[in-house]
Amino acid sequence: MKNNALYLKTLGLIGGMSWESTVPYYQIINRTIQAKLGGLHSAKLLLHSVDFADIAELQRSNQWDKAAVQLTTIAQNLAHAGAQALVICTNTMHKLADEVQAGIPIPLLHIADPTAQAIKAAGFHTVGLLGTRFTMEQDFYRSRLENTHGLTVLTPPQPERDAVHRIIFDELCLGKVQDASRHAYQQIIANLQAQGAQAVILGCTEIAMLVRPQDCAVPLFDTTTLHATHAARWAMA
Repeated sequence: MKNNALYLKTLGLIGGMSWESTVPYYQIINRTIQAKLGGLHSAKLLLHSVDFADIAELQRSNQWDKAAVQLTTIAQNLAHAGAQALVICTNTMHKLADEVQAGIPIPLLHIADPTAQAIKAAGFHTVGLLGTRFTMEQDFYRSRLENTHGLTVLTPPQPERDAVHRIIFDELCLGKVQDASRHAYQQIIANLQAQGAQAVILGCTEIAMLVRPQDCAVPLFDTTTLHATHAARWAMA
């Protein structure tokens, strides 16, 4: 075990988007490594946590170019500090994954990849996608799932997308977990199942705070857990 630990790689995390979902990243990565290596072992991590209010405003005002500059600068600083791979602890900001990757000499571990791999390993090919409106409506996430991994991706209709997005920003990012919102998500997930979804991607890192596998009739794929576990395994590879 000690010899394995000598080769433990350092992960750079960009968190704070929101901090509510960055906490489980830290926990899952450390718990995965400790479970594998035993003893007092834990992850080698460098974390830059942003003020999400600044990033959310850039999202709302469609200033993705400025957001790309900010994230790339943070990623470069993490690489310079010794990070050997980058983890962006949010689904939405993977819209900028290509720009960030182009600016750093270390790999960016994309959140959609371990998610798609887990879905295919479970034997599913048609999935529903929940997330912010940016993730559900723009092409950056869906295209990676469909073109790179061969999945068919379904999203809710506009009124339901609006509700999913509102609950994320007005409640979950603020640490509020409400039964009425859980029931709303359960109905939206049931509607996706009726459209043909065999499983549903929780494509926002906060959604797992609200809905759990026992709350739904279809399998749920929690991107936070899958991404963080993948990063931990990468660090031990």
